[in-house]
Amino acid sequence: MGDQATDLRETVRQRYAATAIAVTTGGATSDCCGPDPVEVDANFGSGLYTGADRDALPAEAVAASLGCGNPTAVADLSEGERVLDLGSGGGIDVLLSARRVGPTGKAYGVDMTEEMLALALANARKAGATNVEFLKGTIEAIPLPANTIDVVISNCVVNLSVDKPAVFAEMARVLVPGGRIGISDVVAADHLTPDQRAERGSYVGCIAGALSFAEYRDQLTAAGFTDVEITSTHAVAEDMHSAIIRATAPADSPSASTAAVGP
Repeated sequence: MGDQATDLRETVRQRYAATAIAVTTGGATSDCCGPDPVEVDANFGSGLYTGADRDALPAEAVAASLGCGNPTAVADLSEGERVLDLGSGGGIDVLLSARRVGPTGKAYGVDMTEEMLALALANARKAGATNVEFLKGTIEAIPLPANTIDVVISNCVVNLSVDKPAVFAEMARVLVPGGRIGISDVVAADHLTPDQRAERGSYVGCIAGALSFAEYRDQLTAAGFTDVEITSTHAVAEDMHSAIIRATAPADSPSASTAAVGP
C-alpha cells in the first residue's frame, strides 16, 4: 500500500476512534437520556433509522452511527441467515441484523478500529445479543473463511476504502454461492471527476472517495457479481447520492482453500 493510501486509512481510523471515544466518555448527558448522537448532518447518522429500530438498541449504538442509510432495512434478512457487516462501528447494524436473523442465525461485524470494537462489544452486552461476533480486521482482507456468509451489508464504509476492488473481491469470497449484498454507500454522478468529488467533501467525510454509479457497477461485475442494482435514496452533496446497492454473488464462489485464516 502506498504512502498516500496508508495516510488515508490512518485518517479514517483516527476519525472513527474519536467518534467511539466521544460516545463512550464525552457524550453522556444523563443516565436517563444516554449519550448525544455524533451527527454529521441530516444526511448521515442515526436519524436515517426508524424510531422502532433506535428504541430497540442501546443508546450508545445509536449515537455512534455515522452511516448514510439503513442497510438492514433493504437486505431482506431471514431467520437463520449469517450476516456480515463491513465496517461495523458501534454495532448498530450488527445488532439490528441479529434481531432479524434470530437465534438460529448469526451476525458478524468487522472493524479496524479498536475503540469501535470495544464500544460494539459493550453494546452487544447491553443488548443481550448472543448471536453476534465482532472481529478486528480490514474490509480489504476479511478475517473469515470463504463461502461462510449469506448476506453482506455495509453502511457508508466502502467509499472509505483505499482499495475498493479488493473489498468487492472479498465480499465475493466470503459469500456462499448465490449469496447477496445489500449495502448503503455514497455514490457520485457519472460525470463527476475524482477532483470534482473532492471539491464536494473530504475523503474521511465519505465524499471524495466515492465511486460513480458506473464505476460501482463495473467493479462489482468485475468481482463476479450479477443482478447489480444501484438506487439513489437522497442527495448528500451536489451530484453525490446516498444509494442502496444490491447484487448477487457468483454462482461458483472461490474455493475455500483460498480463504483467509479465520478467527
